[in-house]
Amino acid sequence: MRNSMSFIKIMFLFVVGFSCSKVSLSQCDTIAKICNKHVKLPFVSDGQSYRSLLLNDQAAEFQTTFYGGATYRIAGCSGLSDGNLVFTLFDKDRNVLFTNTAEKNAPYWDFKVNSTLDCIIEAKLNPASGNSSGCAVILIGFKQ
Repeated sequence: MRNSMSFIKIMFLFVVGFSCSKVSLSQCDTIAKICNKHVKLPFVSDGQSYRSLLLNDQAAEFQTTFYGGATYRIAGCSGLSDGNLVFTLFDKDRNVLFTNTAEKNAPYWDFKVNSTLDCIIEAKLNPASGNSSGCAVILIGFKQ
């Protein structure tokens, strides 16, 4: 009897945990679809979707390489409206190349790279939005 109760408890916890992860993933899928409106022609998606579930004042970091001679667009979203995500682009030495806080949390930024550059993109929830958790999505597109 005791073993069957333990099994039932474990199965219950597994089902609850699986359900919560599915809700989190579907939230990120919805935000990625919303964010995709910022990566339209003449920009083409690089095919990556950088995602992270953020709680409170956490930050997510994504690493990428930008290739010289190309024009890029970084789009960052969290929630159902623009301006909920603060993102900052750093070089490999953590020098700030761009932050959207200087642009009133603009949802995207276009830039040209002269030489190939390894970068870090940091994403945080906008504290002014009042959200204590949410999914951060970063999309990158390049001009053909």
